[in-house]
Amino acid sequence: MTLLQTGYIPTAEDRASLDAWFEEYDAHCTKNDVERMADMAVFPLNLISDDSAGNGRSAQWDRRQFVETMAHVMGGGQDVAFRNTRTPVFLSASMAVVFTESVVTAEGQTHRMHYADVLVRRDGTWAFQTMIQSGWGDNL
Repeated sequence: MTLLQTGYIPTAEDRASLDAWFEEYDAHCTKNDVERMADMAVFPLNLISDDSAGNGRSAQWDRRQFVETMAHVMGGGQDVAFRNTRTPVFLSASMAVVFTESVVTAEGQTHRMHYADVLVRRDGTWAFQTMIQSGWGDNL
C-alpha cells in the first residue's frame, strides 16, 4: 500500500481528537439520535454518490434534509450495532479525509459498506462536511 503524502504529519492529539469525535458520532448513530448527529456537521453538507445508472451524483443538504433523510435511513428505534475501521488522511491540522470500512447489524441483518467523510476542525472541534458513499445517488 502506498502512503498518501500530504505534507502534514498529524500529531497524537490530532488523531486522538478525531477518534474521540467518531466515538461520539457512532454513539449517536447507535441511539438513532439524528438531531445530535446533525449537530456534528457543517451545513450545507456536501454529498457525493453514484446512481443506479452508474452516473456520479452530488448534492448539498441543509440540516432539515439531513435529519429527515437520516431518520428514514436509520429506521428510528431499531437495534443497530456498528463495527468500524477508520483510516484518516490528514491534509492539515484542520482537514482530514477519513476512509471507513463498516459492518452494520440491524434487526439481525449484517451489511458491509465502505465510505469516506471529509471533516474540518473549527475552534478545536471536528465536524463532517462531506459524505461520500456509492449507491445513494438516486436519493440525492
